Amino acid sequence: MRGVKKENIPQKLCVTCGKPFHWRKKWEKVWEEVKYCSEKCKRSKIR
Repeated sequence: MRGVKKENIPQKLCVTCGKPFHWRKKWEKVWEEVKYCSEKCKRSKIR
């Protein structure tokens, strides 16, 4: 079997909208720094 099962993928809550989002391959090296689920939430972050 290849990869990781869906239920074992890490999950975080977006600091802007509060919705859960899952780990993505493109975030592999920076997962600890990821705070937002999308570019839209990143742009409209609470200041």
